[in-house]
Amino acid sequence: MDEKRWLNDAEYRAWIGYRRMRGRLDLRIARDLQEDSGLSEADYDVLSNLGDAERHRARLSDLAARMLWSKSRLSHHITRMQARGLVVKEECADDGRGAVVALTEKGLRAIEEAAPAHVESVRRNFIDLLTEGEIATLSTITERVLARLGGAGSEG
Repeated sequence: MDEKRWLNDAEYRAWIGYRRMRGRLDLRIARDLQEDSGLSEADYDVLSNLGDAERHRARLSDLAARMLWSKSRLSHHITRMQARGLVVKEECADDGRGAVVALTEKGLRAIEEAAPAHVESVRRNFIDLLTEGEIATLSTITERVLARLGGAGSEG
């Protein structure tokens, strides 16, 4: 019978600290984003991914995969964003079953206006608290874990 590998005190402290930090940090940054721009974290994720895409558009299935969302979840969110004039959903020219999501002018303006305050929140609540060495170490750690999880190059 295999012996169970429990976390030692240092490992436990690191794991629990990471979990608490991630939850509180995500909440703080999401609150700042909502207060500063009126966008939810999900809105920002969709808009920023489309903003980075060629011609500010992407196939719904590709966008869902990139964001690690189900197509159903993304489709429902896109419908709500479409009602607010931030995106449009179009039929895919080369696949009648597929759909393409594109930023509208309003959506592009929204992400361009939201980004500076969002980045400032990320800096104030996380990046500026770390030294250059800690940032380099964190990058090494996240890249190693993402590589193990099959998510190297994933953005979040």
